[in-house]
Amino acid sequence: MNLRRISFSIFAFLPVLISSQAPAADFLTVSAVGDILMGTTYPSTILPPKDGAELFGSVRQFLRQGEIVFGNLEGPLIDGGTPSKCGKNNLTPQQHCFEFRMPSRYAKHLKEAGFNVLSIANNHSLDFGREGLESTINSVTSEGIQVVGGRYVAAFRIRGKQIALIGFSYLGEGINSYSMLDIQRGREILSQTRTYADHVIVSFHGGAEGKEAVEITQGEETYRGERRGNPVAFARAMIEAGATLVLGHGPHVPRPLEIYRGKLIVYSLGNFVAYGVMNTKGPSGLSFILQVKLDMARGDFLGGRIVSVELKGRGIPAVDPNTKALNLLKGLIAASPFEGRPRFGQNGELFPTNPPAQRPMMNRER
Repeated sequence: MNLRRISFSIFAFLPVLISSQAPAADFLTVSAVGDILMGTTYPSTILPPKDGAELFGSVRQFLRQGEIVFGNLEGPLIDGGTPSKCGKNNLTPQQHCFEFRMPSRYAKHLKEAGFNVLSIANNHSLDFGREGLESTINSVTSEGIQVVGGRYVAAFRIRGKQIALIGFSYLGEGINSYSMLDIQRGREILSQTRTYADHVIVSFHGGAEGKEAVEITQGEETYRGERRGNPVAFARAMIEAGATLVLGHGPHVPRPLEIYRGKLIVYSLGNFVAYGVMNTKGPSGLSFILQVKLDMARGDFLGGRIVSVELKGRGIPAVDPNTKALNLLKGLIAASPFEGRPRFGQNGELFPTNPPAQRPMMNRER
């Protein structure tokens, strides 16, 4: 096969292989990142320079290499409105209750970054109630971005295949989220979705939080006394029920990856944008862009790449030439209890545990 190696001059540490001869129809490419919070206008205004126009400047080209580009939108896009979470429950930031609000105009930054689907299945989407959720959905869909969570199912038709994304969280089942706490119900939802979709990608917001949470457990997890689900049991159940890929977020730190029955599970994508309102010290400031390719026929994980990202300044993502996130993930996977562990190449490439005959990953910038 005739291969042509190209590299971006400032990203020589991340070589990209292109094959002009490989047929495009046999695999699906997905780019995925974790929690996105582009500043806030509540309770005070903390917004990025140039009104957020350069938030994704360092990472945009890597995001846009996926046909599906996913992230978790960790808060509502609304101008005005009434906060509905902390005051209603008489809670304060000192009691670890936070409410966020991003300007609705920031939806354009998400579009320009390349996102075409965002999760709203998390504990901040309803910070400004139903009004905030509706404003969020209207803001992003007006930019051509789909949302996923609860009854909101994203759908893509790619080369004759129907791809669906569904969203869960540790919260009870509601308008913006199915509950990962009820695994049997999750199986049923997955099975129902498979009746009309060739492939189903599952997103979940769950698991413990903080720097101590980088290592995965194989049991029920909690955070400050709140049930956060059993990520391993849930994710594996989704694969068993027919999911093609499982993407976790919520712990605000990277967590290990697992290959289970030939499918990829990512237990936490970490923070991706956390401008001015989240802790970005230690592992909370390390992130990555997951680039994967999935077999179009069976949904199996064929390979991919980890693009290391570090949150700079007050929480702006920048590609990290020192690959600290990649190094962290390698250690976490090596120490994990999983039998199915992806293999790594020298530049962050991911390979299946027992790889089939493979072609190099195609660079498909949209």
